[in-house]
Amino acid sequence: MNKTIATLILGAAVLIATCSKDDIEIPVDPFAELNLPEQHFNYANIQLPIHYTTNRFPAQFQFQPAIEYDNTPIDNQITDAGATLGRVLFYDKKLSANGTVSCASCHKAEHGFSDPEILSEGFDGEHTRRHSMGIVNARFYADGQFFWDERAETLEEQVLMPFQDDVEMGLTISALVNIASEQTYYPPLFEDTFGDETITSDRISRALAQFVRSLVSTTSKYDQARSEVQSPITDFPGFTALENQGKRLFYLPRLLTNGVNGNCVSCHQTEAFVGPLPSNPGPLTTFATSNGLDAMSTTDLGVNEATGNTRDIGKFKFPSLKNIAIRPPYMHDGRFATLEEVIDHYSSGIQNHPNLITPLVNSDGEVGQFNFTQEEKDALVAFLNTLTDSQMLADEKYSDPFE
Repeated sequence: MNKTIATLILGAAVLIATCSKDDIEIPVDPFAELNLPEQHFNYANIQLPIHYTTNRFPAQFQFQPAIEYDNTPIDNQITDAGATLGRVLFYDKKLSANGTVSCASCHKAEHGFSDPEILSEGFDGEHTRRHSMGIVNARFYADGQFFWDERAETLEEQVLMPFQDDVEMGLTISALVNIASEQTYYPPLFEDTFGDETITSDRISRALAQFVRSLVSTTSKYDQARSEVQSPITDFPGFTALENQGKRLFYLPRLLTNGVNGNCVSCHQTEAFVGPLPSNPGPLTTFATSNGLDAMSTTDLGVNEATGNTRDIGKFKFPSLKNIAIRPPYMHDGRFATLEEVIDHYSSGIQNHPNLITPLVNSDGEVGQFNFTQEEKDALVAFLNTLTDSQMLADEKYSDPFE
């Protein structure tokens, strides 16, 4: 039993013992609505596998291990108490204008903390502008910016923005703090995390960010098979022949139709499968890239809407590919319903957008397609299915505490 809950129960017992029979009131359990463990779950010291902490790619990949891209700030390290509070905040539907939606409404665990709908439904039935992004392994996105257009500089900034969105949750910051303050369970949770019961938007932000950063995938079929070998490039003994073929296609260079070598891992870097990092010269203001969804950006300019840099038009953030197989539809606008459609795009559908970068376009402006065979497409789908982390997604510590 955690210290705060135990203290509350002891205090209630003392009160009953010292009052007369007529004065006794049965104390209200502040956690009656919540299903929380007696001891905190482990969020702060999740054991990362060696392939997250040590780079074993060949030198030509020029990668660092995922841990080197950790965007956790020094002043908001994950704690068990803080992530517990963040978990409650993440699932609490009371923290919306009419008490109908929570963060989890658009980031469902069973769908890889994304949404099976193309656009998510807000508190009043309106729909979001873009598809809900998967947030597992968000901790390892190197520049630490969030949303598809990277308009939030940090995760701490991002987690407060949906509360204030007119479509998503419909609150003001002051209303958010007031609603939280009215719930019996928040004061002791805030005290457990921060040392006193004061509820502020900064503390809400910090706790939510801690919970989101704790959403780390380490137990997928890929992770388990990877533990049996020294290098990600070698065949995994725990994989089928088709899965190993897909892994080779994902990792190893391939000659595109424009004469340039390319691979999938260039845009989904490290074994956390998050990326990419900028590699082209020029005044880049983002790690995001264009993947040639359209020849021209019109209604959605992507990262350019946040930076104003014309080189960022049509660029969008890349979430981790962990759990990708269970979180269709795909892309920022949900245009692809299946992984097969995504692979078809890279095989033959890449458009010559002005902000395409190597290897998708060469120095002569020619677009490169991957030109996969049907067997290769099947192999890539098989490999991407190994990135599903059912054990992590079913872990009680990431589940709805109101159920």
